Amino acid sequence: MITAMLEGTGFIVGTALLTVLCYLAARWLAGGDPEPPTKDLAGSVIFRVSALHGLIVALVFAQEMGEYQLLKIDSTIEANALADVYFDARRFDAETASQVQDPVNAYLDLVVTREWDHLGTERRLFGPAWGEWDKAYEAILNLEPSDKRQESLRAHMLDRIHLVSESRVKRENHAENTLSGMFWFAALAGVVVIALAYYSYPVTRHNLTLIALFGAFTGLILFFIYAFSNPYSPPGAIGTGPYQRLIEQIARS
Repeated sequence: MITAMLEGTGFIVGTALLTVLCYLAARWLAGGDPEPPTKDLAGSVIFRVSALHGLIVALVFAQEMGEYQLLKIDSTIEANALADVYFDARRFDAETASQVQDPVNAYLDLVVTREWDHLGTERRLFGPAWGEWDKAYEAILNLEPSDKRQESLRAHMLDRIHLVSESRVKRENHAENTLSGMFWFAALAGVVVIALAYYSYPVTRHNLTLIALFGAFTGLILFFIYAFSNPYSPPGAIGTGPYQRLIEQIARS
């Protein structure tokens, strides 16, 4: 939490300072107040650039927020699928259940303790977790149903284990879909251009405050975009809550 607050403060203060410094630099280079036609043109430029800059930032913010929410949903779906596999193995046959349940337990442990961090740093799935998934899949394939009930349970487990695989691929895709450096360049360039265009307004305490507020709010939005862009690492890490709750549920069963 402290790290997130420090990073957020850095974004906010940094963009506020950048905006004010660009404004003061433009005032210094201009050497005084411009003529009224130039001031009107500067206002028109500010309006158009601000609208385009706001649209770009808003679209990226909405995209990152949408992917963030989708990952939360996909994680819950995967955890539910794993729960179905685990408990259906017991329903199929209590004596052979461990052949499926043991790799599922190992898989959950690896996801919580290793894979999430691995996705955050390497942006790739953790190989040994795939190995445990494969063990569970093979164990389900090797089950030999003796009646209709067991046939239904085996078919359901196969469907659920395939769903886990699909969810894993989606999780890796979320990790790989990082923001391009071109976006950050465009976002900062927009802040700079808008700040430069403010040079037509005199240097007063009120104007400096308003310009700094514009920069600070832009920095806040950029911080949220940065946080959502990597949902496996702080400051915007989603966490492994659905998997941990399943581990607790298994421990109580």
